[in-house]
Amino acid sequence: MRIAPLAIAVLAGTLTACAGPNVAVTEVTPVAPPAAWRTESRGGAPLQSDWWQSFGDPALAALVEKALVHNSDVGIAAARVREARANVAIARAQTLPAIDATLGAGRSRSVNPFGQPVEQDFAQPQIQIAYEVDLFGRLADQQSAARDAFFASEAGRDTVQLSVAAAVANNYVVLRSLDARLAIARETVRARSESLRIAKSRVGSGYSPKLELEQAQAEYDATAQIVPQIELAIARTEGALSLLVGETPRTIDRGVALDRLTVPAIPGDLPSELLRRRPDVAQTEYQLAASDKNLAAARKRFLPQVRLTSAAGAAFSTLLADPITIWSVGGSILAPIFQGGRLTAQADAAGAQRDQAAFAYRRTALNAFREVEDALAAVKRVDEQISFAQSQRDALAEGLRLATNRYREGYSPYLEQLDAQRGLLGAELSLIQLRADALTARIQLFQAMGGGWTWAPCGTADAPCAPET
Repeated sequence: MRIAPLAIAVLAGTLTACAGPNVAVTEVTPVAPPAAWRTESRGGAPLQSDWWQSFGDPALAALVEKALVHNSDVGIAAARVREARANVAIARAQTLPAIDATLGAGRSRSVNPFGQPVEQDFAQPQIQIAYEVDLFGRLADQQSAARDAFFASEAGRDTVQLSVAAAVANNYVVLRSLDARLAIARETVRARSESLRIAKSRVGSGYSPKLELEQAQAEYDATAQIVPQIELAIARTEGALSLLVGETPRTIDRGVALDRLTVPAIPGDLPSELLRRRPDVAQTEYQLAASDKNLAAARKRFLPQVRLTSAAGAAFSTLLADPITIWSVGGSILAPIFQGGRLTAQADAAGAQRDQAAFAYRRTALNAFREVEDALAAVKRVDEQISFAQSQRDALAEGLRLATNRYREGYSPYLEQLDAQRGLLGAELSLIQLRADALTARIQLFQAMGGGWTWAPCGTADAPCAPET
C-alpha cells in the first residue's frame, strides 16, 4: 500500500503539533546592560588577549604562557572539549544509516528424510542497513543540542584559561610585593640592630637608663619576627605559582621589581559590549540553547519513530549447485502507548534543566556587571590611597630623621625615635600593599572584562566551530 508524500507531510505536521505534553518553563527576566558604569572611568585603551604583557615584565609573561600550556585545569577543560566534539559526531551519526556486514560459516552433519547422513560446508555473507527516518526532527534537535554543548565547552575552556592567567598574574604580584616587604623588613632589622648597639653603649656608659636598652631589645625582636613570616609567605606563594604552571614547588624566577611594574591603562569597553566579551557568559548562553533543544527532543519522544531496514546476501553450500541470493526490505513504526510515566518525567526533567540554564545565564550576566563595577571602583579608590600613603611615608621618614638627630644629641628620649621607627615601618609596608592592590585590581578588571576574549559566529575565520565528522 502506497501513501502519497503529501499525506505523509500532513501526518507529520499534525503529529508534530501535538508532540508531547506542554512542559511549563519559568519566564526569566532578561538582563539589560546599564547605560554607563557607576564608577567614572577615563580609560580608553583596547583590551588585548595577551593583556599580561602590558605589565612590562618578561618573567610574568613567561609564567602565564607556561601555565596556559601545562596547567592541569586547562588540560581538563581541553579534554572536555574533545569529549563534546565526540558527542557531536555521535549525534550526527544517529541521523545517518547504519550499515553492518555479517558472515556466518560452518560445517554440519545431519540426517536427510531418507535416513542418510549428509555433510555440508556452508557460508552466508550478508549486509544489513538500518535507518531511522527523522520525521519529526528529534534527531536533529539532539544534534543541535550536542553542537551547542560543544560551543559551551569551547567557551568553558577559554574561561578556565582566563582564570588561570589571572591567578598567575595575581600570585606573581603578591610574590613581588612580598619581596619588597622582605627587603624593607631586613633593612629595618639592620636599623634596629644599630639602635640596639647604641642603646647598649649608652646604658653601659651611664648616659641612658636600662629601660631604653630593654625597649630597643624588644623592638629589635619584634621586627626580626617579621622576616621569617614573610619568608614563609614567599615559599607558599612560590608553591602556588609552581602548581599553576604544572610543576612541583620551586623557586620562581623574578623579573621587574614591584615599584617598576608598568601600571596598565584602564580598558574602555562599554557596558553594552560586556556580555559578548566574556567567555563564561557565552558558555552559559550555549548551555541554555542546548537545554532548549534537549527539551524539544524530549517532547518529541512521545511521537512515533519510523525505522527502515533492509538486508541482502547469499547462501553458499556444498549441497547447492549455485548460491542462493537472499534479501529483505521492511520498516517499523514504534509508537509509545504506555511507559509508566517515564517519557513525561524525562520531559519534566528537561524542562527543569532548561530553567536551571536560564537562571544560570542570568546569574552569570549579573555577576559580570558586578565584577566590572567592583574592579573599576577598586582601581579608582586604591589609586587615591596611594597618593596619600606616599605623602604619609615621606612625612614619617622626615620625622624619623629629626627624632634620630634629637635622640643622638640628647634632646629627646629613645621612645620618640622608637615611635617614629614604628610609624615609618608601618607606612612603608602599607604603601607596598597598596601598590600591589593597584596592580591586582587591574588584573581583576582585565578578567572581569573578558581578557580581550571574542566569540565569532560559527563559520567565520575565527569561529571555534565543530569540525566536520
